[in-house]
Amino acid sequence: MRIEELQQAAREFRTHLDRIKQESPDVDWFFGDILGNIDAIGGLLTGGNRDLFGRLSGGRIADIGAADGDLSFFLETKGFRPEIVDFAAYNFNQLEAAYRLKEALDSSVPIHEIDINGQFELPHRYDAVIFLGILYHLQNPYLALETLAHTSRYCILSTRVAAWMHSGPWPWQFRGRIRNRPIAYLLEPDEFNNDSTNYWIFSEAGLKRIVERTGWRILDFKTYGKRWTSNPRDPKRDQRAFMPLESRHT
Repeated sequence: MRIEELQQAAREFRTHLDRIKQESPDVDWFFGDILGNIDAIGGLLTGGNRDLFGRLSGGRIADIGAADGDLSFFLETKGFRPEIVDFAAYNFNQLEAAYRLKEALDSSVPIHEIDINGQFELPHRYDAVIFLGILYHLQNPYLALETLAHTSRYCILSTRVAAWMHSGPWPWQFRGRIRNRPIAYLLEPDEFNNDSTNYWIFSEAGLKRIVERTGWRILDFKTYGKRWTSNPRDPKRDQRAFMPLESRHT
C-alpha cells in the first residue's frame, strides 16, 4: 500500500473516530491529532520508502506510547496487526480512551501495559514499531532505542529536537547553535510545559548519532516546525524530527 492511499484512508477514518468521541464526552480524549501523523510520515518518505507500508502489509506493528490508540485502530482496518504498548501512569487519560475505543470499534487490537522507562521486554518481535513523540519523555533513550533495534525490523520515530540552546529575542549568540553538533539538552523538571516527564531534547545531529549507535540505519529524515529558531524549552519554537529506521540486527 502506497503512503498516498494510507493518507486518504486515515482522513476518512478520522471522521468515524470523531463521531465516536463526540458520543462519549465523559472521556478525557487526547487533545492532539494522532492520525495527522500519517500526513507527516507521507511528507517524510521519499523514493522506494514511499512503499514502506506496502512492505509491512499484514505485519505485526507495535504502537508505543499510543495516546488514545487512533493509529492502531486505523491500521487494523487496513489489514495490519497492530498492538498498543503504553503505560497507564504515563498515558494522558490512563488508557481509558484506548479501552473505550477498542470496545466501540469491536477491535481485536491488544493493549499491553508496559513501562518502557527503563529495562523492558516487548511481548513479540515486530515488523515495525511506531514510536512517535515518546523519546524525549524517556529517562534512558539509548536503552529504549537499543532494545527496539533487537525487537523490530523497522521503526518510525519522531521526537522534539532543537537548533539552539537559548531562548529570548533574536539574534542569539552563535555559540548557542547546536543543530549540527551531536548533543542533547537535559531539561529541568518544570522547564518545558511544566511537565517533569520531559527529559532529553536532542539536536538534529545528536538524534542521528544516537539512533545510529543503537543499531539503526536512517532511511529518510525530515523536520517540521521552527527549524531555524527551535530551542529545548519554548513551546512556540517547537521542532519535530521524523525518521523511518531499519534495524541492523534483524
